[in-house]
Amino acid sequence: MPTVSSGILSESNFLNLKGIPPEEVRPEVFDLLVDGEQPVAAFKTVRDQVIFTTKRIFVVNVQGLSGKKVSYFSYPYSKVQYFGVETAGLLDIDSELILAFSNGSKLTFDFKTSVDIRKLNTLISNYVL
Repeated sequence: MPTVSSGILSESNFLNLKGIPPEEVRPEVFDLLVDGEQPVAAFKTVRDQVIFTTKRIFVVNVQGLSGKKVSYFSYPYSKVQYFGVETAGLLDIDSELILAFSNGSKLTFDFKTSVDIRKLNTLISNYVL
């Protein structure tokens, strides 16, 4: 099954997503939202961001040493076929969100243990189901 590249690498807990307040969302993201669309949760690594809105998931991938090249990926909830979460364990210190899309692609995000993955599961349920 193909995997969707979010552009966010999660090889270590250092790069796992952590929650951020709405005021830390990159300002240009708001220009990309459609009428009535609002951010409902936001997360970041060192430079990249993942923003859950009322209609989709935005992935902002900052590239290169200067950070001037930025990619924006949009994953609409309407295309999610199924999703799941994996909570952190004793030795596995991160939690995961897995989304599968109608075209067979999958998207996985790793979150720091401080993120309430069950709350994120409920949030996505409200938009996918």
